[in-house]
Amino acid sequence: MGGAVHLVKRFLGSLWPAGPRRVENEWVEGVLLSGEFALWTRMAGADRRHAVGVARRVEQAFAARNEPGEPPRAVLAAALMHDVGKLDSRLGTYGRVVATLAGKLVGPAAAYAWSERRGFTRRVGLYLRHGELGADRLRLAGSDPLTVAWAAEHHRSAEYWSLPTETATLLKDADDD
Repeated sequence: MGGAVHLVKRFLGSLWPAGPRRVENEWVEGVLLSGEFALWTRMAGADRRHAVGVARRVEQAFAARNEPGEPPRAVLAAALMHDVGKLDSRLGTYGRVVATLAGKLVGPAAAYAWSERRGFTRRVGLYLRHGELGADRLRLAGSDPLTVAWAAEHHRSAEYWSLPTETATLLKDADDD
C-alpha cells in the first residue's frame, strides 16, 4: 500500500513542474560533486524537488539516531541522485504514469526488450531501467561507489542490496517508495 500512496504523491507533485527553491539548489550544489550537479540541473523540476525531500529526510533520520555531524556526502548524494536515470527516457508526467503501470503489469524483464525498440515503447523501457542507467551516468560523473550502487539498487528488494543494511534502509525509508 505504501508504494501506491508514494506513486500518487509523486504524480500530484509532478503536476507542478518548478524545481526546488533557490536556497535548496544552493545546498545541493554544496553537497554534490561538479559532475553530479551537472546531471542534477538536467533533471525535471519535480524530480529535483522529490530528491531534496529525500535528502532532507535522510538528514532528519540521521540526526534522530543521535549521530554526530552530518550524514556522509555520498549518502546525501545517493538520496539526491537516485532517480537521475529518468533523464534517458525523456518522458513527461503522463508518459511516466503509463510506464509505471506497464512495468507493474509486465515486470522488469520486458523493460530490457522494450528499451531496444523505437519510439514510445523504447522510452518506456528506458524509464523502467532508470536505476541501472542512472548508475552508469553517476559512474561516468565520478560519483562515490555508494552513490552509484544506490542508484542501481533503490528499487530492488533488500536481499539484493550491496550497501550496508542500515544505510540502504535509511535511504529507502526516506524515499517512501
